[in-house]
Amino acid sequence: MYAIDTQKRDRWHLQLCIAVQEILGLPEPPHFLMPCYCATVDRYLDPRTQAVRTIAEVAPAVWRYRAVLNAVFGLEGVRWGVEPIPIELCNPLALAGYREQFPQLWTNHNAIVRVDAAGANFYPREGEVEAEAEGYIFRLFLRGDSPTTEDTLERLHRTLDRALGHPYTLKLIDVLKHPQQAESDRVSATPTLIRVWPEPVRRIVGELDDLDRILGLLGNR
Repeated sequence: MYAIDTQKRDRWHLQLCIAVQEILGLPEPPHFLMPCYCATVDRYLDPRTQAVRTIAEVAPAVWRYRAVLNAVFGLEGVRWGVEPIPIELCNPLALAGYREQFPQLWTNHNAIVRVDAAGANFYPREGEVEAEAEGYIFRLFLRGDSPTTEDTLERLHRTLDRALGHPYTLKLIDVLKHPQQAESDRVSATPTLIRVWPEPVRRIVGELDDLDRILGLLGNR
């Protein structure tokens, strides 16, 4: 499944999950597949050189499909990088726990499907309400790989698992490796946790041990 987001509307992963649900007849969007089985290609204009740069990253489980991705997106000559995903997020034993509920995902499907404005059920136009979209999307911005990163991530996952009654996607972003993403999200300090979806966008800057602050971030769906 793939989507081309020319306007950076930040909801492509929700749309892909909804598309997978619709096409395979799943009981709910398979949010747990993100970020374990995803690849992203980001093109942006370098303000210093005025040249178009391309950043292509894959999850470790998708590394062997680079040739297919190159063919689909016309990326000959692009160097793929591996997205730094914590091992515990994509533990095979944890993912296997979904097999009984989502047996269709453990069956081969020889198809490539584009999700865009042509599929109204999958990619709403500007101003439309995403009635089918459930779940939360978060971005956690950190600076570099430090001994506290894993502890911060583990505590945050425990808090979100305990507080949420919905699926969620949490993407870890190193501002040193992805300064353009930090600039796009107006991140000036770390750690910063942003609730991207549901709107309105909310954020917490600073220590993430305050449960009340995190619960406030989750409020007002």
